[in-house]
Amino acid sequence: MRKFGWSDVSTDAARQHANQRAKEALAAILSGEPLPRRDRKVRYNGSEGVPIREEIVASHGDVRITRNSYGALCLNTPDVLFVDLDFAMRPPGLLVALSALGIFSLFASMTAGMKPALRIIGSLIAAAVFAGQIAAVRWRIQHLLHGNEEEQALQRISNFVDQHPDWHFRVYRTPAGLRALAMHRTFDPHEDDVAKCFEELKADPVYSRMCQRQNCFRARVSPKPWRIGVREHIRPRNGAWPVRDEVKPAREAWIKNYEALAAEFASCRFIGDFGSLKMDAKASMVRDLHDRLCQAESELPLA
Repeated sequence: MRKFGWSDVSTDAARQHANQRAKEALAAILSGEPLPRRDRKVRYNGSEGVPIREEIVASHGDVRITRNSYGALCLNTPDVLFVDLDFAMRPPGLLVALSALGIFSLFASMTAGMKPALRIIGSLIAAAVFAGQIAAVRWRIQHLLHGNEEEQALQRISNFVDQHPDWHFRVYRTPAGLRALAMHRTFDPHEDDVAKCFEELKADPVYSRMCQRQNCFRARVSPKPWRIGVREHIRPRNGAWPVRDEVKPAREAWIKNYEALAAEFASCRFIGDFGSLKMDAKASMVRDLHDRLCQAESELPLA
């Protein structure tokens, strides 16, 4: 039987909690309940029912600032809603597949007089060579007709608050998309309004799933290391906290270098407010902390 324990107080308290969880799990298994005999040692994006295995850098009430697996700082809150909307950096796979199918069919019809095997091979080669280029052209045309990724995302937010006039979003530009912070009230990650919001705004599906698994909302508040010129990885590479004593000096040296470089970059940039402009006190506290850590109202480059 292997169970993790956790504590904000000490390692001994975490060990006692682990023993308690192991005894409870063993009793449940002996009574016939089908429980796993061990917790998996995984990071933020894989664990379920176990707190995020990251170093707590700072606490502000029930809000935790942690260092994630690649060294960036993240704000974690149990009840202030962040929505993460990532943009596609290239044409979606479905558009590429449809373009490939169209090219294959066109080439096959143009070479009707050739032997079947040659027609198939030639059509496959043509689809492989030209599908990406055709998809990119179609994608650009879609953007011209319907707006680019950012414009479409902002329109979804605008439509959402039109349909839900009591909502208030504070919206930020991130390096790869948008971030919306709900200001009008607090939320439980499992409530229906959260699921509907994620669906209607087309939130990042991995982020949406992790909010429910980890019972919290989350926002990265310092740059990704590789975007600011940090090529070495933080120790240890697997990212799961706590770490062994022998790797702590190298880890601390990495953090010192990273933080010196990170100070010259913003993690997101404030765009504007959408909706009712209602303000919840807890959401306002989180907003102040988030904006300060992200340098969201600065003119620094995004990373």
